[in-house]
Amino acid sequence: MNSATRTTFSPTYTYSLKKASKCEVGKPAVISTPKLHQGIDKLSAAPQKLNESSIMRATLLVASLLFSGTTYAGNNIDFHNIKEQKLIETFQQNEKAPPSQKIKIFSSLFLGNSYFSGRLIGSNHTHEKLVVDFGKLDCFTYLDYVESLRRSSSIHNFVENVIRTRYTEGKVNYLFRKHFFSDWVNLEPRYVRDVTQSVSSHTITVTKQLNQKADGSPYIPGLKTKRRNISYIPGDTIDSNTLSKLKDGDYIGIYAQTPGLDVTHTGIFIRQANGPMLRNASRLSRNMKVVDSPFLDYVKKQPGIVVYRAIDAQSSQAQDMSDAKHYAAGLSAAARAE
Repeated sequence: MNSATRTTFSPTYTYSLKKASKCEVGKPAVISTPKLHQGIDKLSAAPQKLNESSIMRATLLVASLLFSGTTYAGNNIDFHNIKEQKLIETFQQNEKAPPSQKIKIFSSLFLGNSYFSGRLIGSNHTHEKLVVDFGKLDCFTYLDYVESLRRSSSIHNFVENVIRTRYTEGKVNYLFRKHFFSDWVNLEPRYVRDVTQSVSSHTITVTKQLNQKADGSPYIPGLKTKRRNISYIPGDTIDSNTLSKLKDGDYIGIYAQTPGLDVTHTGIFIRQANGPMLRNASRLSRNMKVVDSPFLDYVKKQPGIVVYRAIDAQSSQAQDMSDAKHYAAGLSAAARAE
């Protein structure tokens, strides 16, 4: 096969028809198009021989190859104790549910799963790899998965949604990773909006130089300093009036007083029968897992909170439809080229 041939499936993702082992971080994903076609044809020709779980595993493999920008590594996608069939049923049962309900339901699937720091693979010296691991979570990857799940109508586009949530420009690359919580509302693509100021009249806005330590050195070498306004609600001002304006599924960041950082922890606001909770992947020694922490007890001891709210899925669905059209057009073009 001519290694110079390239096939474009969408404006964001370009696939080089080269040997898969040569794929590098920041470069296009590597796919053998004939083999991909053969695999899709086999799935289409004999669906009765495969159960839904088998089809889903196959589609996950294809999706990760198409959208990750890196070579697929089986041990980097692990649903742990969340059964695939359970995900399918949850997608179907909540297809028309509002974002708040989806976030509440999907986030509950992770309760009790272990906290684990540093599960993502990538640095300035290590190639970035796409990681999906439901059994080893930190506070931020937990939100990655919940936000990606709530926008997915099936498992088939979940991997792509993780990439959209975790990275900017769809590039699985360490320097394109959304390292800061406020990246969610400042970098494309955006699926949440900052509602902090509308939740409380006590909001304070400060200008911070993200990624710049007090001594001027960066937290993340190679990443530019980001001048950014961060609004937060002081912890000691959070009261019943504040709670009344929070909604299920609001993403909560614990404001960081430390220079160069926006938040130190993240979680999800959840209303329960026994009171409001901060659902979070907790690294406290008594927890080390995803738990529901009494909200007021937790946040009133903190410098403050940042509040982001999920945007309705209509815009996301429109983007998914657009991507699907580009993908289909790309497959047709590839078939004609061959």
